[in-house]
Amino acid sequence: MKRSQLTKTAFLIILVSVLSACKKLDLVPTNNFTDANYWTSAAKANSVLNTAYSQLMGADRFFYNEGLSDNAFNGRGDNQGAASLGAGTYDSSLPRLKSEWGDHYAGIKTSNILLENIDRIAGMDENLKNRMKAEARVLRAWQYFYLTTWFGDVPLFTKDPTVEETKVVSRTPKAQVIDFILKELDECAAILPVNTAYPAADKGRLTKGAVIALKARVLLYQNNWAGVVTECEKLMNSNANGTYSLFPSYEGLFLPDNEYNSEVIYDIGYVTGDREYQTFYDLAPLSVGGRLNALAPTQELVDSYLMLNGRRINETGSGYDENDPYNNRDPRLTNTVVYHLYNWKLPSGSTKVIYTKPGTDPDDNAPDEYRSGSISSPTGYYTRKYYDPKSRTNFQAALNLILIRYADVLLMYAEAKTELNQMDASVWDKTIKLLRQRAGFTAPAAINFNASANQRDVVRNERRTELAMEGLRIFDIRRWRIAEDVLNGWAHGAKFGPANVDNGYIRANERRFDASRNYLWPVPLDERLLNPNLGQNPGW
Repeated sequence: MKRSQLTKTAFLIILVSVLSACKKLDLVPTNNFTDANYWTSAAKANSVLNTAYSQLMGADRFFYNEGLSDNAFNGRGDNQGAASLGAGTYDSSLPRLKSEWGDHYAGIKTSNILLENIDRIAGMDENLKNRMKAEARVLRAWQYFYLTTWFGDVPLFTKDPTVEETKVVSRTPKAQVIDFILKELDECAAILPVNTAYPAADKGRLTKGAVIALKARVLLYQNNWAGVVTECEKLMNSNANGTYSLFPSYEGLFLPDNEYNSEVIYDIGYVTGDREYQTFYDLAPLSVGGRLNALAPTQELVDSYLMLNGRRINETGSGYDENDPYNNRDPRLTNTVVYHLYNWKLPSGSTKVIYTKPGTDPDDNAPDEYRSGSISSPTGYYTRKYYDPKSRTNFQAALNLILIRYADVLLMYAEAKTELNQMDASVWDKTIKLLRQRAGFTAPAAINFNASANQRDVVRNERRTELAMEGLRIFDIRRWRIAEDVLNGWAHGAKFGPANVDNGYIRANERRFDASRNYLWPVPLDERLLNPNLGQNPGW
């Protein structure tokens, strides 16, 4: 897909063969987007809309956003700027900033083009037209949500701007952008159908429930706890706004056989041969076909998983054994992270043992063992979540990537109730308890409400382990304002390092986070050179 900046003179959008609604798109000449001869049918409008869908999020950004957080380390290259952003060694010239800004405005432009031209189609069904308009408005709002979350104040366009306007526009205050987003989501939620109303061919389109869940997330990021409760209850207390529930298997939730299951509220659609990604090629163990490791889970993530008795590994009575660290742990660890002696499930149904501890692999090549400076994992851990057993050569995959799922609704609700000092057994039982039971916990101390516990810590850790490697941790760190605590100092790996340094845990990457400026990214240098009126964020 053509990537473009807000201020480029020729803003070209290439319609690629993507699959939204499980149909191959027509390719449209880029120079005909605003010509009178283009807007002649609903099918052509749908091609533009499908382009807007495809611009929302890419697979590389989805995965490598974890490397910005304390969950993972981008140890080879600077994929999506994850190494620079994670370590705090960046400035306004970092390519990721430029692409983040440009890609979101590209998506906004596509939505604006559709909204400004779809009424020109003669004889188009009004219900379909209104639905497509609502979809485009939500996609535009989502793009603005990403922009303002990263950059704070950003230019707000509700119509496609002229080149002259882009050269002089100033940034709109974040609060005003958020108000626009929330108003758009409210209006579009009233128009879009519920998930069960779409025919099979339209799976993957935005629904009323997806818009409500997105609004809950927007409110969550603004610490609007009462608003979060209101939106989540719309999805939790009835089926009027969509039918959702936890999928019975945490492992199965991320397998291709279960796409569009009851837990998925919105995901990015992929289809074999038409739209695929290859990101897992550099995440998987080398012994099962990985090329090299470019994104490695950290020891800090591994340590966050509870013991089966519900205790943290450093709590008295947890039963944690540092010499057998993966035994009796939260089963979600095994479904997310590959560790030493891990039993990797092969597509054939058999398993392969993964050896990551130096000097243990019976194979002389020992491809997965930790070796400093090698192409194996720099932390001694690999990723399992989102492995597609149906992927083709070199992990060419078409497994959908979930952006919002029902578990997140339960977690948002639990967090909001906690912040409102309303967490009790009844709230726990319909949120955290359900998640832990689905994960495989059975001990009463793990699944029952403990009024004496620090509820904020419990809920935040549950969010981390439930949603690990799904690209959301960095946003939680930033909105909780804990980045100066968790993104300063060393990110660690398994206990394969020198015994006299950090108790033997690998020092994988030293991070720096400056709380005086790093909570907002700088406006990209190239954008400010083209338009000085954009200004700059504090400290940059």
